[in-house]
Amino acid sequence: MTTQQLLAVAVISLMMVAFIWGRFRYDIVAICSLLVAIAVGVVPFDDAFKGFSDQIVIIVASALIVSAGVARSGLMETLVQRFTPRLTSVRGQLAVLVISVTVLSAFVKNIGALAIMIPIAFQYARRSNVSPSIFLMPMAYGALLGGLMTQIGTSPNIVVSRIRAEMTGHSFTMFDFTPVGVTLAIAGVLFLVCFYWLVPARTRATASMDEAIEISNYVSEARVTKNSAALGKTVADLMRSAEGDAKVTSIVRGDRHMPPLPDAVLRRNDILILEGDPKALDQIVTQGRLTLSSERKPSADERSAEIDAIEAVIADGSPLIGHSARQMALFERYDVNLLAVSRQGERIKERLGEIIFRFGDVIVLQGKDTNLPNILREFGCLPLARRPILLGSFRRGLVPLLILIVAMGATALGILPVAIAFFSAAVAMVLFRALPLREVYGEVNGPILVMLAALIPVSDALRTTGASNVIANWLTVFGHELPPYGALALMLVTGMAVTPFLNNAATVLVVAPIATSFATGLGYKPDAFLMAVAIGAGCDFVTPIGHQCNTLVMAPGGYKFSDYPRLGLPLSIIVVLVAVPALMYFWPLH
Repeated sequence: MTTQQLLAVAVISLMMVAFIWGRFRYDIVAICSLLVAIAVGVVPFDDAFKGFSDQIVIIVASALIVSAGVARSGLMETLVQRFTPRLTSVRGQLAVLVISVTVLSAFVKNIGALAIMIPIAFQYARRSNVSPSIFLMPMAYGALLGGLMTQIGTSPNIVVSRIRAEMTGHSFTMFDFTPVGVTLAIAGVLFLVCFYWLVPARTRATASMDEAIEISNYVSEARVTKNSAALGKTVADLMRSAEGDAKVTSIVRGDRHMPPLPDAVLRRNDILILEGDPKALDQIVTQGRLTLSSERKPSADERSAEIDAIEAVIADGSPLIGHSARQMALFERYDVNLLAVSRQGERIKERLGEIIFRFGDVIVLQGKDTNLPNILREFGCLPLARRPILLGSFRRGLVPLLILIVAMGATALGILPVAIAFFSAAVAMVLFRALPLREVYGEVNGPILVMLAALIPVSDALRTTGASNVIANWLTVFGHELPPYGALALMLVTGMAVTPFLNNAATVLVVAPIATSFATGLGYKPDAFLMAVAIGAGCDFVTPIGHQCNTLVMAPGGYKFSDYPRLGLPLSIIVVLVAVPALMYFWPLH
């Protein structure tokens, strides 16, 4: 090896050690590795920041936004309640999630399939009171396994098909990958469902502000309309949609207050007095398609203004103290809606508009984001740290899901590259107001994107210095001493080993020509070896950086770099043990 090649290997080796050590956050390790690579000359100055424009960074950022839009729509909660209303077993929930994402990944881009299922994973986690990390890593691995089943499922399959066409004149077809891919998917899913306990139960490294502020006894009220899904159903039916602590404390029918008996049937224009935590109240309103009875649309004199909801504490001396929302005429005079009230240590029995405000009450006000700060000052209220308040927010129904389906369809049919399709979907989420503009940048996880952008030029140093070719040549010399199954396994393991340092498509471009020459030199047909390279490149289960699916779940799952091999290394061994005989059976070497 030349000095430059040795330096490239040394930088990447030290970087991997730092990742596994876990003393410093992953984005800091990646940035320092980039600076070291620049300092020793293996990354040229002009290439130092090319990672920030790489498609992988765009794909991950866009997928995070799209996933947030789908989650905010409430559709995932509907699906969970409709199809698995009583599924509480963690293993059963995991099986549903992994099988769903695996099957979806065969027909759409695997990161798209993963994005659509992540919100359901969080719903299951809340229902079972477990960490989402139990579900997210197996789902990411299921997405990788599902992508192996068809030509369009993952980039390595597409690239290896093109290489086969260039070398032999015949490309792999759509379902040439299916026999081996299905075999691997079945074996992998069985392992993931049976051995999910290998995944550590993590929490996100930085807790969100809404998790730090515990306010659990909001009181709100909602009306049953002619379009409500709750119309004609019982109180017990409505409450099944709440996965948190919430209840109906009273039913107002005309001038009467009725007890909320579980078998009480809800009628049109009934007003429900609700009490509970904000997320549970939001689920009740969303699933029952109820209308917050106090909510009216603020005036639209400013087109650029967005409708926002904010929590605030009534401070000592506030003009609200001693008055109710109706007496203050909040909507008529101030153009704001009162959505909920929370009072520590006391149960509120009055209707929302009749509650007499006290010092220390927490209120949720809705209005134009340009007006709320001035109104809070006038009311003498102290705003709580901003956090997402979904209660009473406008939902765009099927729009987020349709946006995601269009994006995935465009990639599946080859109309658009995945980066363009998902970037367009992210923009559409904002344009159609499926996700408020103020929340977009909060959903884009900065540390993950910085890590990816910094690692791309560092990893590419193996190729630009020629170190990857030297390593591949060493493997070829070693392979001549192996039996047929050993030679095939060598190419598969090589693909797995190289993928964390190159992206999976680049791995195929580098290793596939070597595999073809290797097979021909040994007197074998190249098809099985090309398939082995594609499988290896599509199966990085031991790092969060080899595939964007692994990266996508890192922050939501709170995973460390060292968490991935705990589940991924045994799965990688299973893939090798199953793939080699399957390849030799479906793609004979002679």
